[in-house]
Amino acid sequence: MPPTGNQQKRVLLVMSSVDEMGISGKQTGTWFHELAAPYYILTQAGYEVVFASPDGGEAPIDLLSMKAPFTSEYTARFLADPVARFAAAHTRKLRNVNAETFDAVFFPGGYGLLWDLASDSLAIKLIRDFHAANRPIAMVCHAPAILRDVKAANGEYLVKGVNLTGFKNDEDTEIELLHHLLFSLEDELKLRGAHYMSKANWEANVVIDGPLMTGQSPASAAPLAEALADRLKA
Repeated sequence: MPPTGNQQKRVLLVMSSVDEMGISGKQTGTWFHELAAPYYILTQAGYEVVFASPDGGEAPIDLLSMKAPFTSEYTARFLADPVARFAAAHTRKLRNVNAETFDAVFFPGGYGLLWDLASDSLAIKLIRDFHAANRPIAMVCHAPAILRDVKAANGEYLVKGVNLTGFKNDEDTEIELLHHLLFSLEDELKLRGAHYMSKANWEANVVIDGPLMTGQSPASAAPLAEALADRLKA
């Protein structure tokens, strides 16, 4: 995977196409702030942001994340921005995206991805290829769950011995959703040898280890996007 040579750096932002949590029927999707904050932080830094999802088209946004107290200045701006709304309503199909033309990838969180991106062969290959090429992979909240089945070239799990974070079991339990999940991000990554590092519930926490950049909870979305913007400048 050679350098892209892009004059304007490009970031692929990958959303889930799933809008319900398995047989529970609970509505889900991408967590709105974790989509909106990186979109504006990265575009304001001068980068092109392209939305993609497994199914393409309109990717679902978690309705809970569209209500107070989970909204933010970024979500309000997104709702009032016809260009941003159009982009989220017309995501590209992941299988039609040439990942080699992107300088970084950002995975926002939300529960939907546990049911599609975490087992999506294209997403898994994208992460493996970006990691091997030392291109930044930013993942916030539940998105690090997509690392569960990613393996390095040597056959070991990619997360083995790697410092990372992601949404805690305690945070899932606090909102009474842990028992509805397909699997626990925290448990699965620890089982695969990751050095899982967390702070207090809902606190901003960004952990960077090589090309892998992870954020613990929604409060981490903006600082993670800022860290990615800084890295792309370098």
